[in-house]
Formats: sequence, structure tokens, C-alpha cells
Amino acid sequence: MAASEAAGPRWWVGIDRHGGVPNPGRPDTAPPPTWRLEAVAATQRVRHPVVSPDGRTVAVVVDDDHSDVWTVPVDGGEAVRVTVGRQLAAFWEDGGATWSPDGGSLAVVDRGDVHVVPAAGGPSRRVCSGSSPVWLDAGRLVVGIDRDDRTALAVVAIEDPWPERLAAGNGDCFGAVVSPDGRQVAHLLFHHGDLNCTSVHVTDVHSRTSRVVVRDTATNARSPAWSPDGSQLAYASERPGWYEVFVTDLDVRSSSAPVARQLTHESADVSELRFAPDGRSLVAVRTRHGVADLVRIDVADGAVTVLAPGGTWSSPTPLADGSVVAVHESFARPARLCRVFPDGVVATLLDRAPAAVRAAAHVVPEHVTYTSSDGVAVHGWLYRPVGAAPSTPCPAVVQPHGGPTSVTGDEWDGIAQYFVDKGYAWFAINPRGSTTYGRDYERANHGVWGVADTHDCLAAHDHLASLAWVDPSRVAIFGASYGSYMALHSVVDDPRHRYAAAVMKYGDCDILTSWAQGDLVGRLDLERMMGHPHDHAAAYRAGSPIHRIEQLRAPVLIAHGELDRRVSVAQSHELVDALDRLGRRYEFVTYPTEAHGLLRLEPFLDFHRRLERFLDWYLMPRPSAAAGGRSDWVS
Repeated sequence: MAASEAAGPRWWVGIDRHGGVPNPGRPDTAPPPTWRLEAVAATQRVRHPVVSPDGRTVAVVVDDDHSDVWTVPVDGGEAVRVTVGRQLAAFWEDGGATWSPDGGSLAVVDRGDVHVVPAAGGPSRRVCSGSSPVWLDAGRLVVGIDRDDRTALAVVAIEDPWPERLAAGNGDCFGAVVSPDGRQVAHLLFHHGDLNCTSVHVTDVHSRTSRVVVRDTATNARSPAWSPDGSQLAYASERPGWYEVFVTDLDVRSSSAPVARQLTHESADVSELRFAPDGRSLVAVRTRHGVADLVRIDVADGAVTVLAPGGTWSSPTPLADGSVVAVHESFARPARLCRVFPDGVVATLLDRAPAAVRAAAHVVPEHVTYTSSDGVAVHGWLYRPVGAAPSTPCPAVVQPHGGPTSVTGDEWDGIAQYFVDKGYAWFAINPRGSTTYGRDYERANHGVWGVADTHDCLAAHDHLASLAWVDPSRVAIFGASYGSYMALHSVVDDPRHRYAAAVMKYGDCDILTSWAQGDLVGRLDLERMMGHPHDHAAAYRAGSPIHRIEQLRAPVLIAHGELDRRVSVAQSHELVDALDRLGRRYEFVTYPTEAHGLLRLEPFLDFHRRLERFLDWYLMPRPSAAAGGRSDWVS
């Protein structure tokens, strides 16, 4: 073990050390022809658009050095930054802004507090601690309040911000949607006693009485949406095996659960439902196998019309003229704010991609299905670099996603494009546990973390080895969070030692100790899929590669944010301590300013420069050498 030679102090780096022979870098390799990491880092993410009550303005979050709220006219025009200095947050953990009924203010969350800020500009006003604010009326908000490891909904007056409990249960209340008349609030309840169940409820604001709209054992519902007249509530439920749309007529005189009508039969996951202003249709996102379409659903007969196909659509809002405001991204284009017109024309309202990214050549991957060792069909997206051929087989990177209840879909990935431009194949896989392939596939990793899903990752290498244009001796596996956990398993629990190197970014090595060290959200999510460790000790041990770490042969790169509460940095320390005892080769870096995600510019660039140096050293052949044969540095 030795400290690395750093060229001067770097405030964004904490621990920086290695074990075994140091990696000196590859000055004999060239940068990609058109891509640069600085351009990837400068591409600002646009997300969570919300249209003002008068339909004229969109509030949207833009991620750069902060996650600030901007406003943009729906007819096009200058974007205005409304908030300043809002904490930079990962898109999967951060909500957007919500408009007050008069359109004069926006409610946002910053650093755990709810704030109200004038839409026309001015200082924000802190209201209370809480999450996910929704306007109940001009003077009150519905917010999430955490108490005793539960999240309740409360009503908070702007002028007298003492929370009054609105709805609570044995779990977490979230996703509040206020009825058009302001008298009722629909919301979701994630049940701590049934961790695979999320139900839909409606609570009367005056009486505080709640009734169940839908609750199915071990079944999740999502995306509640009120019709404009408040007589119907739509939601998506996975009861049919996919998230299909249901609509129920609400009789305020009845306390029994209303009868729901299944509206769609798409064999796809439908989400983000919003009624059109006339109440005759819903606008939604329909996603199948990682590809999303913006669709309109007829409320009478369930007929589905595609408004804009492909890519990844999010946060759609229908306008009175039939157009829809939403965010769109794809393999070939970063996220941008769009307006989709009834004739299919898509107008860009806000695009924060730099010119270097817009001008760079993008490779669109192929959707691939391959077979795991137990016969399960596994899916992924395979990028093929220009020039890869049997005569010049290329190195490759396999990337399992985080989550694991997530998916790599038709979305922009500047890092993948960078390495593909450099000459790497990039295989972004969706192993069992991934979404948008149906509920059975999504739950196929329950109880078998680190076992069945690892076979999917190893089979990804086998698929690449079957391609004449890939060099099977020069394949690495790289992931973040759960993907990091998969990468470690794949170089530990493989007697064939298929992968030449592995990269682990803020991931687990021991899911038992990680369960004890992490935050409540991560702990419950692990229990949702693996059960409580007290009752499933054998499965937790089988799912913890640290117990078999002596089987590791490949060099590894490990990175972790020191502020990570989801997966504690103690997980990486536990792994590195074991590698030291065994004398294995590793590189280890921590980032003092980062949590679960390397969001700030300097840590982002620092990690990906290390990633490039690591992959180049262990995978990239000498420029003048014939392909084939693993590096002498790889055992």
C-alpha cells in the first residue's frame, strides 16, 4: 500500500491510495476524436417541469453547480433563474417546484426545508422542515413530515406554519395530489408491514378522514391523478403484471373502496398520469423495455395514441390547446424541455447542452437479449465503436445499473459516448430486477441478490465473447451503487475469472453490515427484496462477496463519497481492508463533499479521469500491437 503521487492538494479528494503495483497511466493512448469529459460534465440536466395555473409558464429544475429552479414561457423565450444556491441534489432524490394557485409563488424544498419563493423574483421564505410541498389553496401547503421512521402528510399555513396532521399510516405517505375543489387529497402509502405494497388513499381535508381507493397485497400503485371535475381518480397499478392504468368514479357519500375500471392493456409500464383539461383523456408515459413513448389515453375506451415516440419522456403536462409540455432525452440527445403539439411537432423550450456535445457524433446502441446460465432472457443496450471489426477486436465495458429496481433505457449517457468514441464497446445491461420488462422480471432477483443477478452479469461477458469484434480478454465491469455491488460479485464469484478488471462506485461489499449502516430508505428497500437479515442470514451471506474476497484476482478501482448515507463509505473501507490483507491490486479514492452520487464538477471529472486511466491501463492494447492477449498486469 502506498499513497499516490498527487500534483498538489486537491480539496475534492479525501483518501487516495493503492495496493499492489501502481498504475502509472497511459501516455501512449490518445483522447477520443470528438468527445471530452469536460463537455459531458458541462451538460446540465433539465427535469421536473411544472406548468403555471394560467398555462403560460413552465418552472423547471436545472442541475449545474446547484439544482435551481428556472422559469420558461411555454411559447418560447428567455429562461429566468428563480432560485439561487439551492442545494445540488441527485435527480432520483429531488423534487421540483409547485405553483401557487395564483401563479405568483413557487414552493420548493432545499436542504430539508420547505421554502416559498416569488415567481417574479425575490428572496425565498422558509416555511417549515418537510418534503414534497403541494399547494392546498392560496395560503396553505400539504407537506411531508418525518416522525418516528414514518412520513405523514400535514397541512401548513404559510403565515402560521405549525403542521396539522392530514394523513398518516404504518408507513410513508407521499405523492399528494389535491382535488380541483381543494377539499380532498389523494396520496400514496408505502406500507412498512408489506414492503411490496403501495396503496392509494383519498383524505378529506376538513374531517381528516381517509378511505382506501386501492390496496392489493404485495402490489404497488402509483401516479394518482384527479379528473378536472374531481369525479374520477386515475392511477397505475402493477396488478396485471405491468403498471396499467385504472380509473375509478369517486362517490363522496360512500366510505367503501370504490370500484376501479382497468383502462389500458398495454403490457407496458404506464406512469405520470395527467388528465387533459377537458377530462376526456389522460396524458402519460408508456415505457416498455426501456423505451418510453409520450401517449394520450382515451378515458372512455382506453385507446392509446402515441403523441411522440421513443427516448425517455418525463413529467408531461397537457395544455388547453392539446399540446403537452414534457422533458425528453434519448441516446443521441441530452435532456431538454419540450412542447409537443397535436400534429406531432416537437419544439424545444430549453436545452442546456453545450455546443461540443451537440456537435459530437453519437452512437445509438442496439437492444440485445442474451441468455443467463439458468435460461432467463436478459436484456441490455450494446454500443459498438466505429471501426470495431474481427480484424481489430475492441476492449469492452459491461455496466449494470444501480437500483436495482431501475432500468437503463433510451437515455443520454455522455460517459458511455466518451468511451465508445475512444474505442471501447459499452454494454449497459438490465439484469433481472430491472423495471419496464414486467413485474415478474422486476422481482426475479428477490431473495437471490448476488447469486442469480451475478449470473446475468457473467452471461453478459459470454455474450460479448461470442462477438468476433470484441476482445473477450479485455472486458471490464463497472457500476455504481447496486451496479457496483454487481461488479464486485462478478470478479469474486466467478471461477473462470472472465473480467479483466472491475470498477466499484459507492457500492456494497457486505449487505448485512450495509443494512445496519445505511439510511432508512435503503434499509427498507433491501428488506423489501431480501427480507430481514435476522430471518434470512444464509441469503445475506450468499449475497455478500466480502466472505469470498480471497477469490478475487482482477484489479479493482473503488470510489466513494464520504457523505454517503445510502451506502456508507464504511463498505468501501471494509473492502479495501480485506484487499490489503490479501495483497490484492486496487485503487481507492474518496470524495469528502459527495454523498450517494458524484455530482459536483471536480469530483465528477476526477473520478472519470481515474476511470479512463484505469481502463486504458488494463484493457487498451498498445497502439502498434495486434489485438489479443490480456495485459501482463492482469492475472
